[in-house]
Amino acid sequence: MRALAGDQFEAYSAGAVAFSIHPLAKTVMSEIGIDISGHRSKSVVEYITEQFDYVITVCGEHATKLCPAFVGEAKHRLHWSFIDPVEAVGNDQEVLAVFREAREEIKASVKRFVEESKELE
Repeated sequence: MRALAGDQFEAYSAGAVAFSIHPLAKTVMSEIGIDISGHRSKSVVEYITEQFDYVITVCGEHATKLCPAFVGEAKHRLHWSFIDPVEAVGNDQEVLAVFREAREEIKASVKRFVEESKELE
């Protein structure tokens, strides 16, 4: 979101549970010029008192039970379903391909969201 929308949005990211960032996530993001090596995983609990215009959950089909429900204030709530590349199986290249596929799906959804929000202005 930060890379595609510039200062149009202030983006935050969190999950149900804070884990370490997967090394392949860092790899595939660096392939498109985005350095997330200094980022850290956060829990939605860190943002419980924040107010947001949009809350977008990005859990996959099989993660519905673990998808964090943000109980804080939000004007709009959206859900985008993506494959979870962490669950990928196969050799190193096959798993890397799944991470790339997830990155591209998320990137396309963010681009659509940014374009649609510009049309509403």
